[in-house]
Amino acid sequence: MSGLLINDVSMTFELPNGGKVEALKNINLDIKEGELMSVLGPSGCGKSTLLNILAGFLAPTEGTMTLAGDQILAPGPERGMVFQHGALFEWMNVSKNIGFGPKMKGVPQAEIDAKVEELLDIVGLQEFGEKMIYEMSGGMQQRVALARCLANEPDVILMDEPLGALDALTREKMQSLVLDIWKKTGKTIILITHSVEEALLLGERLLVMAPRPGRVHKEYTLPFAELGVGADLREVKRHKDFGKTRDEILNMIWDMEEEIMGRTENA
Repeated sequence: MSGLLINDVSMTFELPNGGKVEALKNINLDIKEGELMSVLGPSGCGKSTLLNILAGFLAPTEGTMTLAGDQILAPGPERGMVFQHGALFEWMNVSKNIGFGPKMKGVPQAEIDAKVEELLDIVGLQEFGEKMIYEMSGGMQQRVALARCLANEPDVILMDEPLGALDALTREKMQSLVLDIWKKTGKTIILITHSVEEALLLGERLLVMAPRPGRVHKEYTLPFAELGVGADLREVKRHKDFGKTRDEILNMIWDMEEEIMGRTENA
């Protein structure tokens, strides 16, 4: 597989009253195979819109996207999605949730069982295969959602605020898990987040987006994801450049929010 190429993508939504909202404008990105990229920005900057276009849920107004040279026109198994809430099947146990995709593809049951066992081990749920989804905590459900995504063997994993609803300790554990999976599998991962610290920890490449219309405002290449693999993330946060970069991005987003508020008040 080669990379994910986003070429001059724009997105305009038509409103019922005849108005328009320009959600994205002229997005150009070349995402290499195996990259871990985080995306953040103020509310309304088009982060989730961009992810939904990459997933094939939305068609851009202008521009094209290709993965390994093939144009993205619809959802496909080569791109897996992990949502903020797991979107799991409550009436199935953990193992059946994870194995659902391969089963729909007609994969033999013995292969499914072996894959499920492997993924349960990867996400740290070895003893929970027979548990029902409603018996699992939020953090454990997100582990199941991640394993279910991996079961389909996508080339690219798209994550839309997957850790946003978790408590602080569980979120930190899941951040470590994401880094571990990235390093073990070599998957390309694109993660949307509202947390600056999370974006720093989970983005060897970090995009800050500006709103109205959504566009790439600034891009960073960072060492913290690589440093965080198998390490204590609290120690990574003590790195001499972590706090400086965090404050720079916070100030950048704060200025954008102030500009948005000014526009609203003057409208």
